[in-house]
Amino acid sequence: MKLPVSVNNRLSITGAIVAFISLMFIIFFFIISLFYTAGGNYLGLFTYIILPVFLILGLVLIPIGMIGKMRRMKRGIEEIKGKPWMIDFTDKRHRNATFIFGIGTVILVFLTGIGSYEAFHYSESVQFCGTTCHKVMEPEHTAYQGSEHANVACVECHVGAGADWYVKSKLSGLRQVWAVITNTYPHPIPTPIVDLRPARETCEHCHWPAKFYAHKLVSEKHYLADSANTEWNIDLRMKIAASHSALGNTGGIHWHINPNVKIEYVDATGDRENLPWVRSINLATGDTTIYIDTENPASDSVMNASEPRTMDCMDCHTRPSHKYRTPQSFVDEAIAAGEISVTLPEIKKISMEVLRTEYFNRQGAQDTIRQAIDAFYKDTYPDIYASRKADVDQAIAGILAGYAKNIFPEMKASWDAYPDHIGHIEYGGCFRCHNDKHQSESGKVISRDCNLCHNIMTQGTPQSLEVAPFNGNLDFRHPVDIEDAWKEMACTECHRKLY
Repeated sequence: MKLPVSVNNRLSITGAIVAFISLMFIIFFFIISLFYTAGGNYLGLFTYIILPVFLILGLVLIPIGMIGKMRRMKRGIEEIKGKPWMIDFTDKRHRNATFIFGIGTVILVFLTGIGSYEAFHYSESVQFCGTTCHKVMEPEHTAYQGSEHANVACVECHVGAGADWYVKSKLSGLRQVWAVITNTYPHPIPTPIVDLRPARETCEHCHWPAKFYAHKLVSEKHYLADSANTEWNIDLRMKIAASHSALGNTGGIHWHINPNVKIEYVDATGDRENLPWVRSINLATGDTTIYIDTENPASDSVMNASEPRTMDCMDCHTRPSHKYRTPQSFVDEAIAAGEISVTLPEIKKISMEVLRTEYFNRQGAQDTIRQAIDAFYKDTYPDIYASRKADVDQAIAGILAGYAKNIFPEMKASWDAYPDHIGHIEYGGCFRCHNDKHQSESGKVISRDCNLCHNIMTQGTPQSLEVAPFNGNLDFRHPVDIEDAWKEMACTECHRKLY
């Protein structure tokens, strides 16, 4: 079977070699992926994205080389017989070339279809999003794996349905790839993401607002930083929506996204932490109320340069899938789970001290934390260190495990970099607006009354637990006696300084 004379050129031969080798590697990697799961992320990257580019490039070089040679032959640089652009099926060479081209095209289209389909799904996979750029995305991927949405693919929230947002995400991805290649990406990756798809087009596909539960019981277990690691429990009845499910979100926390209500605000600092201007609109009646922060009003320049943002799920649920837990939180959980012995004196206190330090790399953090806790018990409680060395080692392991899942010094990613505005303890949260400082012209105030969002059902130590009467609530009692300071200050004024 003879090929056309025009194939005999360096460019076409090079293209054929590149295409053939790429095809062989694609087949080889595809077969490996069927039997070998380890490293599948990078196998997929080469099989469905990188190698097909070289395959297509090689195939494109073949006709380019042939056209170039045919032009040279036409100009008399090389001898040619017959008409170069005529296909004559009585000519055996033409029949062979057409047969090869036709069969090759069918095979290429078939492989391209499969490859494109696999490339699309691979680029939409959690593996691709979380581990391809391992150093950059490791914090987000790790936090995601421990979240409530760990079985929801990244693209379900970050891209959603529809070709337009898919194209936008891939164009944005090109910019991100370039930042990784040139090592120009920020540490940490900044939030909030301003071009994220609206929450009502993603979150509400699963979280149907009309069917929110009325109330929810939340039980929290804390340990104080005293010598006994005193246990302090609190049970809250969260007013997720109205008092009865039939009333939907006409009241309670999710009133803010009632279809008949529109809440807008101006962000003075770009991080949605300082909200000096809030507007509430009743869409059914048209009634509008504007609240101004009387202590820190927005300047004219801020107001003129700002476009009011409509409040949605992401303004409170700022970390729905990538939550970095505070040291207080993950140490409390480890103690409650028995991973850290509650009977080790001052374990909560020393944990907070070593986790308050800023470390510059993971290995340095691990070494310093291990040495500091070991030395603390060896010097302060030598008898306990001698008799319970296994408990000390277990506590160190529990602290390091929590650190590894929530703090990433190389990327400067941690709870401190990414506020979670559900609540109001370590972050502004509810108190960004509900602080008794946002006031309307008529004197109406956005109240900071805790009972708007929750009722305290129980609180205290296991030995002296206060219990509210049925359908009642308790007045908050701070675990450490600070008198009425908690009524006058935001929780963050103290709690962010504890770490």
